[in-house]
Amino acid sequence: MIVRTLSDCNKSERRVVSPDGNWESTRLLLSDDNMGFSFHITTIYKDADFQMHYQNHLESVYCMSGEGEVETLADGKKYPIKPGTVYILNKNDKHVLRAFEEMTMACVFNPPVTGKEIHNADGAYELLDEAVD
Repeated sequence: MIVRTLSDCNKSERRVVSPDGNWESTRLLLSDDNMGFSFHITTIYKDADFQMHYQNHLESVYCMSGEGEVETLADGKKYPIKPGTVYILNKNDKHVLRAFEEMTMACVFNPPVTGKEIHNADGAYELLDEAVD
């Protein structure tokens, strides 16, 4: 059994802050936990507006607090995000996330991330080998 607290993980290398200042993410479950997915609590900062395109991962995102929107770039559709909303990037959807206020999200990635990933120029996470430091 694995037991962790968000508070403890926030004080460790499991807490990652984006270099562009849009978000921070605490990775509670990572690939080396051998569960087949990773689980993160992510804060999207107020007024963040940035593009992502997870080409190597599928992601599900559940909004716990705050409000914003996600826009799918293939069709320009905008979806309101508020507490209780889940959006699922089941087709590696290229999208823009906008936070009208600070949002707290619970995120699941498949395949799991190692914890060292930062968005590349395309807004994707590269697939990293566990041996990479």
